[in-house]
Amino acid sequence: MIEAIWVEKYRPSRVDEIVDQAEVVERLKGYLKSRNLPNMLFSGPPGTGKTTCAIALAKELFGSAWKTNFLELNASDERGIDVVRGKIKSFARYLAHGLEGGNSRTFKIIFLDEADALTKDAQHAMRRTMEMFSQNCRFILSCNYSSKIIEPIQSRCALFRFKPIPKEAMEDRIRFIAKNEGLELTDKGLEAILYLSEGDLRKAINLLQSASAFSKNITDEVIYGVVAKARPEDIKRILKTALQGDFMKARDQLRELMISQGMSGLDVVGQLHREVFNLPIPEEMKVKLADVIGEYDYRITEGSNELIQLEALLAQFVYLGRKIHEGHKQGRGPGN
Repeated sequence: MIEAIWVEKYRPSRVDEIVDQAEVVERLKGYLKSRNLPNMLFSGPPGTGKTTCAIALAKELFGSAWKTNFLELNASDERGIDVVRGKIKSFARYLAHGLEGGNSRTFKIIFLDEADALTKDAQHAMRRTMEMFSQNCRFILSCNYSSKIIEPIQSRCALFRFKPIPKEAMEDRIRFIAKNEGLELTDKGLEAILYLSEGDLRKAINLLQSASAFSKNITDEVIYGVVAKARPEDIKRILKTALQGDFMKARDQLRELMISQGMSGLDVVGQLHREVFNLPIPEEMKVKLADVIGEYDYRITEGSNELIQLEALLAQFVYLGRKIHEGHKQGRGPGN
């Protein structure tokens, strides 16, 4: 994909250049100082630097020979036991080679991305492989949820937890890339990138690159046009209209939004859920709305008609909104 070019271009080549993962970086620098590694399990949300850390480690350990001593596999593409018995065993069987000067590392590194997608059988085969080739090879497993990795593998790995990248660090990195690429990034454009990426730096960089193909002046209009997502204010308008009791108007706004932006039902539900908590309504009502949204998210995920379910969701909002107004008129709280 063309969107991956800038991610690779601006990927740090050293561990201490990783963006805002200080605790992880300090631990990894200790291993680099000793010139040795344990098996490792990187866990955390997407776009927080797990793959970058693994590649940076290999570059610092092996120098120019890192590509011949580093095997990267994506378990979501190759998730069966045959991959463990084939590619992984073949690579792990031989010692590191091509190292320069005093670099005496005798092990290679296998990096398995999205390891939580491996089947249980494949994970058990992996556990055995980690034991057999402990002298020749180190394993780095990357996953979003460490709980999906079997306990025998977890116990053989040093666990590193990656946290979502904070807004300030993402702002600095995106401005840095925009400046180097000769882009004019507006404040609203940056705000839109941060809103849509939700702490995922890789997604933020991809958004910036995609938008740059349309214009060198990166505004919020360009960003929302590229991703086919609704502006937060558009979603809030639909919510407020429904909660005020005007079902037909809210329905028309929803249809117009889905047609103009080409959004899927799940995208709309996701944004509705996010914006509910920014509304100036009582907390008890936010709880009720979140519960209703969860029900309709499940229905759409199970294959129900998206438009019918979204209109039914709006009907629930209208009903709950009317209860609020009736309660206020009678001098009662929204939970009574």
